[in-house]
Amino acid sequence: MAVKLSDILIREAHRDDLPALVALFAADALGGHGDTTVAGAFADYARAFAVIEASPDQTLYVAECGREVVGTFQMMLTTSLTGRGSSTMIIEAVQTRADMRGQGIGTGMIEFAISEAKGRGVRLVQPTSNAIRRDAHRFYERLGFKPSHLGFKMALK
Repeated sequence: MAVKLSDILIREAHRDDLPALVALFAADALGGHGDTTVAGAFADYARAFAVIEASPDQTLYVAECGREVVGTFQMMLTTSLTGRGSSTMIIEAVQTRADMRGQGIGTGMIEFAISEAKGRGVRLVQPTSNAIRRDAHRFYERLGFKPSHLGFKMALK
């Protein structure tokens, strides 16, 4: 199914989108986040959604085509004393449904995020990506992002 970008609606996620979002993340074997569509796990996602929804500095978005969720991303605004008190927009959890990849949906989501960041006077837009996601790295570089930092993580659970 070919999609025109004009057919894609990017909007804030609603609680009703949770089943589609959970399915999108659970289908991602590469991410290694342990996401699952098992019914008992849904409460964890609902709690996380409530936290994101209540935060003035976080927004979860969906890309919708024909009333179906075909992509998602989250934006988080952080302000630091470095850079003379400037703000950075972190783009996280970018996913396009597997059957919809390669049609410009990811590009549309990132361009939307950049536009939102510019509108808020943000100095820097910073997508995060798992080190093993080589295709994602090429995608971000194609959009003008430069690899500049090395991040570290420590699992606490």
